[in-house]
Amino acid sequence: MNKTDLKAFGFTDRFEREAQLYKELYPGRVLSQHRDIYRVIGEYGEMTASVSGRFRYESAVVSAFPAVGDFVMVDRKSDESGSAVIHHVLSRKSIFIRKAAGTANNEQVVASNIDTVFICMSLNNDFNLRRLERYLAVCWDSGAIPVIILTKADLCDKVEQLIYETSTAAAGAEIIVTSSVDGEGYSAVMKYIRPGETVAFIGSSGVGKSTLINRLIGEDKLDTNGLRDDDKGRHTTTKRELIMLDNGGMVIDTPGMREMGLESADLSRSFSDIEALAEQCRFRDCSHTKEPGCAVLQAISDGRLSADS
Repeated sequence: MNKTDLKAFGFTDRFEREAQLYKELYPGRVLSQHRDIYRVIGEYGEMTASVSGRFRYESAVVSAFPAVGDFVMVDRKSDESGSAVIHHVLSRKSIFIRKAAGTANNEQVVASNIDTVFICMSLNNDFNLRRLERYLAVCWDSGAIPVIILTKADLCDKVEQLIYETSTAAAGAEIIVTSSVDGEGYSAVMKYIRPGETVAFIGSSGVGKSTLINRLIGEDKLDTNGLRDDDKGRHTTTKRELIMLDNGGMVIDTPGMREMGLESADLSRSFSDIEALAEQCRFRDCSHTKEPGCAVLQAISDGRLSADS
């Protein structure tokens, strides 16, 4: 049986030291997730796995459960004798989370142990700077480095203007422009995808994440769909998946997410304009809704700040 080099999957010395604390268990990395079933790469290849009953009982929050990119400890080296059982999730070096759908205040892990997060936004009618700022807020909080990818440049006749608008809203993040027609910008994306490192692609449905990843892979591995009549994308990806590229880097594709929960995000990195104005408000606990002397409301009234902020 061929042995897998887990270091090629990002299993650094940090993870190896922690794994040694769990005797009689074996390390693996979660490659994909569909509901409660995981695909894990272990020492001797891929295995189907699920969490143990004890793990499920002791996990108080949704974010404690394994996610794509996690390193986990399982009860076997291969699936020759059946599916594996996940008993522990090793400490995450970075984590990308959002508020889960519904009313429960649960944080859902989108991807973990990622080095770079590519925020994908198309240059057609789906372009939305405030949504981008919300993505950036969560990215900065995740521990990973955000890079903005503006897709579908071939569908836009004011590319330079939108690049400028993006740069003013995303100080500190590099911007890459791509086109699915001529392949523009893909080499710039590849410089962030190095052997043993993991990147995640996020963005609204239909912005071209799967098309971009297919270009990086070199084949149409991920399904894609065209645009709806309103020029916005159809949702295609239905599961999260970690994919190894020929150069040894890894990419994670995720379902499109239009709304992000920001409970744990550091908003000061992407909403610095509002934060600066808030310091000028008359009252320290100003909610920026109706208080007299509110600098934020005054800026909106003067046209210096968009009400969408």
